[in-house]
Order: sequence, then structure tokens, then C-alpha cells
Amino acid sequence: MNEEVEMDDMEPSDVEQKSDADIESGADLEPTGESESDGQETVESAAETRDEEMERLREAAASADQRVLKAQAEAENFRKRLRRDFEDQVKYASTQLVTDILEVRDNLLRGLEAANNSADAGGLQEGVAMVLKQLDDFLGKHGVVAIPTEGEQFDPNLHEAISQMPSEHESGMVAHVAQAGFKLHDRVVRPSQVVVSTGPAEQG
Repeated sequence: MNEEVEMDDMEPSDVEQKSDADIESGADLEPTGESESDGQETVESAAETRDEEMERLREAAASADQRVLKAQAEAENFRKRLRRDFEDQVKYASTQLVTDILEVRDNLLRGLEAANNSADAGGLQEGVAMVLKQLDDFLGKHGVVAIPTEGEQFDPNLHEAISQMPSEHESGMVAHVAQAGFKLHDRVVRPSQVVVSTGPAEQG
């Protein structure tokens, strides 16, 4: 029996069909390239998202640092303001006392002026003048100083104008002091009451 099949007996179409099937099968196993591209885009997108998140965190940290610095500066300014207010309260705590003492000074000054108008008032005049000098020294020791007035330019921060009158002084100058003013350190505790000059009187 001749059971073997000769190659020549195979139909050409069978070989061609098998070859085509093998090619199609092999083609299915080859990578398309589309999945690699998609993966690369995913990695790049993730990297961009991570970079954006890092940048956002850096900005948030910088903003927090600025807020901390601002809060520290405000706290320091607040402490300085409290300290300055406390120092001012201590520095000017005796303002009312000074005001009361100035009233005493005024009375002594009036007594001295009355003694000057008396015929026999040498002893009284000398005594009152001594007390007045002691009082002025006491006030000066505690930072109380008289405000310059007569012959000075009128200053509403230092002087209180009670009237105006012609005088030998130029217009706007202090012509007469009705009541002396005083400062405690650099603060006015009582302005000087003054008469302001309107300038020399016109000759008729």
C-alpha cells in the first residue's frame, strides 16, 4: 500500500492558506505602538500633576511664612505701643498735681505784686519772692518749665489769645502776658493767656 502522500499531491492553495493563517496569527502578536504612547502620556500627566502640587505647596508655605512674619511684626508693634503708653502714663502722672501747684504760684505772684504797691512791705516782698523762687525751683526739678511768651510770635499750640491791642510789637506778636503758661517736659499743661499785638498804633 502506498499510504504516503507525496508533496506534489498537495494542492498549492493549502500551502498558501496555511501561510496566510500563520502571518495573520503572528501579526496579532506584534505590539501596535498605541499602548506605549498612551502609557507615556499618562506618566507625563502624572509628573505634571505632581509638579503642580509641589508648586502649590511651596506657594502655600511661602504665604504661611509671610503671615507668621506679619503677625510677629504686629505683636512687636503692639508691645512697643503698650510700653510707650505706660511710659507716658508714668511720665505725666503728676499733671494734675502740677496744675494745682501752679494755682499756688499764681497766688504767690499776686501777693508779691500787692507788696510792691505797699509803702512798707520790704519784709513781705522779700519773703514772698523767696517762696516763689523755691516753688519755681521745685517745678523745674520735676520738668515743669514756663512757656516763653512776651515778645514771641503767637503760637496757638502754646498760647491762648484773650484779646488784641496795638503795641510796639509787630502784628501777631505777644504784646502782654495775662497768665503764664507751663509745659511738663514737652507737653503743654497750661497755655499762656496772652494779648496779641495788632501792630504799632497809627499816628493821627
